[in-house]
Amino acid sequence: MTKSIWIKHAAQLATLTSEIKGPRSKEAMSELGLIEDGSLWIENGLIQAVGTTKEIEERYAEKLHTADVVDASNHLVTPGLVDPHTHVVYGGSREREFEMRLEGATYMDIMNAGGGIHATTRMTREATEEELIEQTTHRLDSFLAHGVTTVEGKSGYGMNLETELKQLRVMKKLQEKHAIDIVPTFMGAHAVPPEFKEKEDEFVDYLIDEMLPVVAKEQLAEFNDVFCEKGVFTPEQSDRILEAGKRFGFTPKIHADEIAPYGGAELAAKAGAISAEHLLKASDEGIRAMAKAGTIACLLPATALYLREEAAAGRKMIDAGVAVAISTDCNPGSSPTTSMPLVMNLACILMRLTPAEALTAATYNAACAINRQEKVGSLEVGKQADIVLWNVKNYQELQYLFGVNHVKSVWKKGVQVVS
Repeated sequence: MTKSIWIKHAAQLATLTSEIKGPRSKEAMSELGLIEDGSLWIENGLIQAVGTTKEIEERYAEKLHTADVVDASNHLVTPGLVDPHTHVVYGGSREREFEMRLEGATYMDIMNAGGGIHATTRMTREATEEELIEQTTHRLDSFLAHGVTTVEGKSGYGMNLETELKQLRVMKKLQEKHAIDIVPTFMGAHAVPPEFKEKEDEFVDYLIDEMLPVVAKEQLAEFNDVFCEKGVFTPEQSDRILEAGKRFGFTPKIHADEIAPYGGAELAAKAGAISAEHLLKASDEGIRAMAKAGTIACLLPATALYLREEAAAGRKMIDAGVAVAISTDCNPGSSPTTSMPLVMNLACILMRLTPAEALTAATYNAACAINRQEKVGSLEVGKQADIVLWNVKNYQELQYLFGVNHVKSVWKKGVQVVS
């Protein structure tokens, strides 16, 4: 049995507790459950008590001498950050493409030169499981150092059965050996592979008939994602893939309306998707449909910045009643970052979220987007002790001092993993 942990005298303890138990929207996204001079008592990896330092001191008076004490004076304490949209398992790197874009190359120029998503697919197909584990471990370590304690991970750089399974098996192995919790998503429908060029419907059939059944049989994923976009998968093809996934027990997610308004947000609502991702070009009708359906908008401001695009209309979505989460979209082509603190900063600067809304979007709502809100995303009795102590005094300062990693310490299930 591990020793108890007593975190005391936090200048501000942002518990993220609320009377609303589902995804939070509108005014509820600003409810951080703040406690001044806050304190936590942790045993066996779980939070046992939350309150002021005086309250915890009185409640555990006879046990205080047995605990590891953490003095959080002049520091902000929050739940561990949750990243609900990553492509964290992939082979190789594409830094040359970044330089090519800055030199004026277009997306198609890069594709024609053998780059783009198909370059990552090629490198991921060629990589062994051991190589992918080694590369992904470095990224997960970086996530931890930035205060992220839970990530969603998508496959999608295989687009054939063998490599999709390889990516998902890597996630399963890392879930068992790495401190971070990894929530797996099958995304065989990330793009149409070169061998199926101009045979898109055949690829959809292959995905439904050959890939989904095996992923389901091996229980390698919880979610099924599809890239609904012009030049990738049509709304009709996307609907087929999502409905097939539901028959195998997968919860739908959808990459939607990133490049052009394409009905992706509307399809997300219709299909009962837990979340829709990107949404840079989502229509007003699609936003209203998502609000009505309770579909979470998972927004990716670092991707918009990296590609020099206008970010998604986060302010409009929140005002319309959509619950918003945010993510790094960690991937080798359009957002090679593991910094959720930077993503929170960008959510404020580019999408006009308030500092409180950005923190909710990176913790509780992000947990809801991957169905983990019963375990993580807030500091409540019975939840995992996934906690970050920051080198700032309050949540406003966390967003105000942008582009800096303010993490001082991180605990995962009550074990200190960053110090």
